[in-house]
Amino acid sequence: MIEESRTIAVDFDGTIVENRYPQMGKERPFALRTLQALQKKGFLLILWTCRTGKLLDEAVEFCRKGGVEFYAINSNYPGEDTSIAVRKLTADIFIDDRNLGGIPSWGEIYQQLCPQDQQTVIHKSSKSFIKRIFSK
Repeated sequence: MIEESRTIAVDFDGTIVENRYPQMGKERPFALRTLQALQKKGFLLILWTCRTGKLLDEAVEFCRKGGVEFYAINSNYPGEDTSIAVRKLTADIFIDDRNLGGIPSWGEIYQQLCPQDQQTVIHKSSKSFIKRIFSK
């Protein structure tokens, strides 16, 4: 079940922010607030991005300023030797705009990962759902 999965690898460009690579896109609606809520639920977040060097530093700082600190960055765990390319992350879930069918809204992502937080009536508007989650 999804709620038992605890490690999430999250892409940056096109997922947390609009895809403007190599520039910094605007945050996708509710991305950072949803990631914060998932962390509070006990999920470990790994930033999984093609960005390196200064561009990676900018992405990490963007998320940090938005209140999201990642468990690991482009690795399975903090301190992993990444001088040898990490071929595959051991995440339970991958959130990426390149998914088959594209990326859902962050409200839909939260609903899928935390179905126990849904109220009896789910509104079709993810903005309405997100407002209910974060107004508690």
